[in-house]
Amino acid sequence: MMPTLGVWLIGARGSVATTAMVGAAAFKTGISPPHGCVTEIPGFPGHLAPFTDLVFGGHDVAEISLRKRAEQLAEEGVIPARLPALLAEDLAAAEAEIRPGHTSGDAPQSEAAARLIRDLVEFRDRHGAERVVVVNVSSTEPPAAWRPEFERLADLEEALASGAEVLPHSSLYAYAAFQAGCAYVEFTPSTGPTLPALAELAAVRAMPYAGRDGKTGETLVKSALAPMFAGRALRVRSWSGLNLLGGGDGATLADPNARASKQLSKNRTVTGVLGPGVDGQTHIDYVPDLGEWKTAWDHATFEGFLGVRMTFQFTWQGCDSALAAPLVLDLVRLVARAHEKGRHGVLPELGYFFKDPLATDEHGLARQYDRLCAFAEELS
Repeated sequence: MMPTLGVWLIGARGSVATTAMVGAAAFKTGISPPHGCVTEIPGFPGHLAPFTDLVFGGHDVAEISLRKRAEQLAEEGVIPARLPALLAEDLAAAEAEIRPGHTSGDAPQSEAAARLIRDLVEFRDRHGAERVVVVNVSSTEPPAAWRPEFERLADLEEALASGAEVLPHSSLYAYAAFQAGCAYVEFTPSTGPTLPALAELAAVRAMPYAGRDGKTGETLVKSALAPMFAGRALRVRSWSGLNLLGGGDGATLADPNARASKQLSKNRTVTGVLGPGVDGQTHIDYVPDLGEWKTAWDHATFEGFLGVRMTFQFTWQGCDSALAAPLVLDLVRLVARAHEKGRHGVLPELGYFFKDPLATDEHGLARQYDRLCAFAEELS
């Protein structure tokens, strides 16, 4: 049997997950080249799993079929119109591996965790997968207030056994992943694996994890340009951004509580590169008519030689799902390779892919890329 890498997507019927699965199938069959995949840049180091080794499954609370979701994305121009039909067999195979996700109140968290763990173990066993990487690409959660009495793993498990509801949904999925012996990627701004008890669990189970909040658009540009101002000794006085987006992500972020998580992660880059004291805000507005597309407009003021005041602006227009999907595939292959090489705990070397990277204060894109390449070389 050929080696198999299991990819388990939380939010498996969403735009990002569906686009990633369509893309992997298109790469596997040679229908499309892997544009957008960093790990496929000529000369990128590492011996990573080929796309032919990937097998997909996941959890979701939505009931739409993957084929239908892919057809909707094709209508929006996110993927080529011919792909849903050409890749119908691959979509059907992934559809057969999607299980109901967890919703509040459907079961105590201890029972929910046991079911999620069972789903992951059965998926791995069914496909004879050497490894499974769980990636959360579901809707953004509101910021979670962690209760310090559950910081230790033993206390958390005692609370779960008592029937208490102690974990945000993203953290419950991370808990299940680690308990099932799966690596984990937090692609959203949600809490996920960042709780101390889950870091302890990852260490106990020797599981690697990475996150958080995939860097795909406006923040990607910020992380490339902010170091330019610092390197040229130009003092940035303000930097504000306006983000207009539609689709499911936009609808989720229309909720002020969920939007707060995204705003926090989007603001990390300017502060991380330029330090405190830069004025400005990040605004996120839901515009249903934009569908799967988004527009970001940034306005920065800066001060140069002899205190001369100047202005910089840029506009970014793109499809978030098409930008995010190749990064999901990159991360799955890199995290799986790290697991294979015995790495466990948080992987700060993958900060290149995230707005709010875990366990690192580096936000400059070029330095992040250098660190990523060194990490990939080490894994090879």
